[in-house]
Amino acid sequence: VQLVESGGGMVQPGGSLRLSCAASGFTFSSYDMDWVRQAPGKGPEWVSTITTGGGNTYYIESVKGRFTISRDNAKNTLSLQMNSLKPEDTALYYCAAKKPGQYEYDYWGQGTQVTVSS
Repeated sequence: VQLVESGGGMVQPGGSLRLSCAASGFTFSSYDMDWVRQAPGKGPEWVSTITTGGGNTYYIESVKGRFTISRDNAKNTLSLQMNSLKPEDTALYYCAAKKPGQYEYDYWGQGTQVTVSS
């Protein structure tokens, strides 16, 4: 099983980044997918969820209207479009998979760093 994130980097406030997560080794379409971030010195913070078929999406209040989660079950990929980035969005971003209705994650990626700074 692998979840491999990409697309992180350094961007100025107000900029955009698109994160991707490539999944393999499990039935991607059967799992709800999340993005979780961890800022330096802080605990993990849930950012967004997309359900198995992509029909439902959920966001933490602080990113609503700025971030968009999406998935392509044919390509086993998850994405997070991040616009109007703020310094407080700086964190290591992980994609994670869990069965519908399950609280704990079955699989995690290794993370991709997002740094928002002028």
